[in-house]
Amino acid sequence: MPMKMLTILAAAILASPALLAEDDWVTYEGKDGPGKGKHIVLLAGDEEYRSEEALPMLAAILAEKHGFKCTVLFSVNEAGEIDPDNGGSLSNPTALDSADAIIMGLRFRHWDDPAMQKFEAAWKRGIPMIGLRTSTHAFNFPKDSNWTRYSNGAPESAGWPGGFGREFLGEKWISHHGHHKVQGTRGVIEEANAKSELLRSVSDVFGDTDVYGANPPADATILLRGAVTESLDPASKPIDGEKNNPMMPVAWTRTFKNEAGTTNRIFTTTMGSATDLRSEDLRRLVINAVYWGLAMEVPAKAAAGLVGPFEPSPYGFKGYKKGIKPSSFARP
Repeated sequence: MPMKMLTILAAAILASPALLAEDDWVTYEGKDGPGKGKHIVLLAGDEEYRSEEALPMLAAILAEKHGFKCTVLFSVNEAGEIDPDNGGSLSNPTALDSADAIIMGLRFRHWDDPAMQKFEAAWKRGIPMIGLRTSTHAFNFPKDSNWTRYSNGAPESAGWPGGFGREFLGEKWISHHGHHKVQGTRGVIEEANAKSELLRSVSDVFGDTDVYGANPPADATILLRGAVTESLDPASKPIDGEKNNPMMPVAWTRTFKNEAGTTNRIFTTTMGSATDLRSEDLRRLVINAVYWGLAMEVPAKAAAGLVGPFEPSPYGFKGYKKGIKPSSFARP
């Protein structure tokens, strides 16, 4: 075989693992915008609220309208197909090495040591972290694991009472405060913090998921409370009675000095299913949180319009689309 052909073949063999691996995640190169030069890594991995559909949509907006480079990682099966039920999977955790911010849509993950090491190294750098919906209960490890302290509801003896959600995001899983799949959530601005930069051009927030029980720590700044609504119709009214007196917090921020001595800016919302994120103002709130987390000027009205069609699947266990690879979310 001629030397030139051998060189071409060798190059192809060396390149093939990377080409195959890229089927397991998707990267959106940022266009011109204030976010140019910043890398956001979005972690999709929950069985119920279709983060595998929501996070590519958010990534496309952040890349095309704001200039951020965005990489979305998924839970995948052996065939490289998206499989939210595979809680031990995180595709391409190496992307976390260059993350300037993390957006999480996670639930009860139990990644292997290399993935957890990269995740822990990322937050120890002091990067901003944004948690959506079930990220309050992002992890669940066996009691004899090196990562038990991350588990939702971890005991005080593990190091973090309540686990990662309580330690970092400000809350763990508590309860369905509203009636699941019957009552929705109307975002109500916390009057004391109405002038927060994160609430710029945010006024009309509605989600068809129910309000979670939540009691963030005293150092949290509550931005939105959730009025439990009569139904899942965006036009439905808040119900009367004790459920809305007081209303639960559904979005807050905190600034957290972690054990490595660095400081994370943290935004958490117990809203954030794919169907919730049909709300443009909820998307805008998350985008504002990215700017705030990175200590960048929050736009007067951050562009939050969809990039291409977005028709999210209804939430529910076992409701994800089978046979879909991350590469299907790639954009030209």
